Amino acid sequence: MKFIYIILGSMAFIALTNANGGIDKSRLPIGDGKVSNKPMVGYVWPCQTNGFGTRREHSGPWLRDDGTYDFANKPAAAGEVLWPSDMHIETQGLERTVTGNLLPNHPTGIFPKSTTDPTYQYAPNPHPIKAREILMRLPTTPVLAEHASCVPMGAVGIMLSGAALFNGLDANGQDAVAHEIQDKCQGHPERNGTYHYHNLSTCLKDGNNSNEHSALVGYAFDGFGVYGHRGEGGKELVSADLDACHGHTHEIMWDGQRKRMYHYHATWEYPYTVGCYRGTPERLARPVDARSQR
Repeated sequence: MKFIYIILGSMAFIALTNANGGIDKSRLPIGDGKVSNKPMVGYVWPCQTNGFGTRREHSGPWLRDDGTYDFANKPAAAGEVLWPSDMHIETQGLERTVTGNLLPNHPTGIFPKSTTDPTYQYAPNPHPIKAREILMRLPTTPVLAEHASCVPMGAVGIMLSGAALFNGLDANGQDAVAHEIQDKCQGHPERNGTYHYHNLSTCLKDGNNSNEHSALVGYAFDGFGVYGHRGEGGKELVSADLDACHGHTHEIMWDGQRKRMYHYHATWEYPYTVGCYRGTPERLARPVDARSQR
């Protein structure tokens, strides 16, 4: 096991890799405290922080005192519920139109949780999953903004599974993937029923070849693509490989063609996906609720 200690101010974070150089998903660093008011590598820059530190903290035996958590063996909400997922993406000229109901194309856990669910003791989550109609118009050729911008608390993009992508924070301002209880696909509903992920769901395909760049897995609300865990040559990326918004620029497959452009990546470590917007975010015609509730 290889241990790398990164000192940031008064806090020490541990990035762990296994003997083969891959990410050890049983010892991921907890991202608590990595909230900024400007673009910073490995941080989320939220547009608002009201309520941070005032809510019940979720914890359990998967969280360790050494600043890591066991993603590989973290408990998941019980259940295998299928949904009538409906997502359509149409590209015409300079505009990409995304419509859907925000229900995923894979099974979810049972929500609200039953008291018999073993994870109920950690996070009861009384919210049912509901269809939420959306209409998004994104640029097919997104442009880098002069300056990066903050992300809302909650939805920052849409995934190809049909579900919403939220930023990496929970409503308490902590690492949502480390603290919250999700289902086997790392999703759960917020207070208005929007099913969402805070990271790249293991139920989404990340590409079939470990020697190649990951596939497109979704779109951020500024129009730039979100790709899986692997960069050029199939390298499994970490936050230090990416910029302050969790992306970089090189040639990728985009709308069926090779094109050099900016794009976001998912990583196994916090902040998981979009830490800030590198382009200009579009507004939803029928918006997803901006704030996640545990």
